[in-house]
Amino acid sequence: MRGFWQGVRMLLRGFGWWKINPGVMAAGLIPALIVAILLTAALVWLGFSLPDIVAWLTPWTSGWVDWLANVTQFVVGAAVFIGALIIAGFTFTAVTLVVGEPFYDRIWKSVERHEFGTVPESGYSFWGSVGDSLLLILKGIGIAIVTALLGLIPVVGGLIGAAVGLLLGGWVLADELTSRALTARGIEPGDRAQLRGAKRGKTLGFGAATSACFLIPLGAVFTMPAAVAGSTLLAHDLLQPEPEA
Repeated sequence: MRGFWQGVRMLLRGFGWWKINPGVMAAGLIPALIVAILLTAALVWLGFSLPDIVAWLTPWTSGWVDWLANVTQFVVGAAVFIGALIIAGFTFTAVTLVVGEPFYDRIWKSVERHEFGTVPESGYSFWGSVGDSLLLILKGIGIAIVTALLGLIPVVGGLIGAAVGLLLGGWVLADELTSRALTARGIEPGDRAQLRGAKRGKTLGFGAATSACFLIPLGAVFTMPAAVAGSTLLAHDLLQPEPEA
C-alpha cells in the first residue's frame, strides 16, 4: 500500500506543475477540452438512448414479474453505461495524446529539463503514438466488457465491476502515459513492462488516481496535463533501484 500512495502522490506532483510552468500546462487543456466535448456529447446521446438499448438487450424479461424485470433491466443498463464510461476514458486518453502531441511533448520536455537537467533523445514518433493509442482503445474495450459482465452479478456486481475497471484501467493508463519518457531512453516495450511490474504499487496508484480523476465532470480535461507531467516523474522513478531496507 505504501507504493500505491506514492504513485498517487506522483499525480499530485504532476498537478504541482501548474505552479512551475503554468503556460505550458494551460496549452495542454486545449486538445483535452476538444476531445472531452465530443465524448460528452456521445455519452449524453447514450444516456437518452439507454432505455431503448436495454429493451433491445433484454427481450427475455418480457414475461417476468414487473419488479424482477425492472431490477434486471436496471443492472443491465448500469453495466452498459459503466462500460461506456470506461471506453470513453481510454478513448479520451488515446485521442487526446495524438491530437495534443505538440502540447504534451512540451510538458514532458519541461519536466525532464527542470527535474533532471536534460531531455533524452526522443524515439516516440507520431505514428508510434497512433499505434499505441489504437492499442489503448482496444484494451479499454476489453476492460469494459469484463466490467460489464461483472456488473451483472446481483447486488454487488456494480461495485465489483467499478473497482476492477478502475484498477485495470489505471494500470493500462499508467502503461500508456509512461511510454513516452521510457521510449525516449531507448527502453523497449518488454523492458518497460518489467520496470512497471517491479514497482507495481506505484504504477497502480498513479494509474488508479488518474482514472478516478477522469470520472469527475471536467476532471479529465484538467487532469490530462498533470498526468503527462506526473507520468514523466513516475517513469524516472521506475528507473531507480528500490532503496535497501
